[in-house]
Amino acid sequence: MHRIISAAGATLVATTLVGCAGTAAEPVTVTDHTIIVDVRTADEYAQGHLEGATLLDLSGGQLADAIPTLDPDAEYLVYCRSGNRSAQAVELMHDAGLTDVTDLGSLSEAAEATQLPTTR
Repeated sequence: MHRIISAAGATLVATTLVGCAGTAAEPVTVTDHTIIVDVRTADEYAQGHLEGATLLDLSGGQLADAIPTLDPDAEYLVYCRSGNRSAQAVELMHDAGLTDVTDLGSLSEAAEATQLPTTR
């Protein structure tokens, strides 16, 4: 009985974590008014990023510093390495009053959703 409960608990946790990773399973249309934000570190960005993405390192404070200067009417697509930092960034952006912000999750999920190439 203990193993069944543990397995069910693990499934619930895994489902919850996947749900937090973003909505990258759905295709996203990128327009001229879309701003793609990579919230990883500069080293991660240098290893590969979505073409046209702007680096605003969440951990280094660049995103928080930039938020007052961001266009409140723009559409933002946010991604990171695994989906954790992008979720935090989206929450921070929403708290600042930005309304059109989408969490794409990881770089690979973002590339799949946007159909944009990864570049260095």
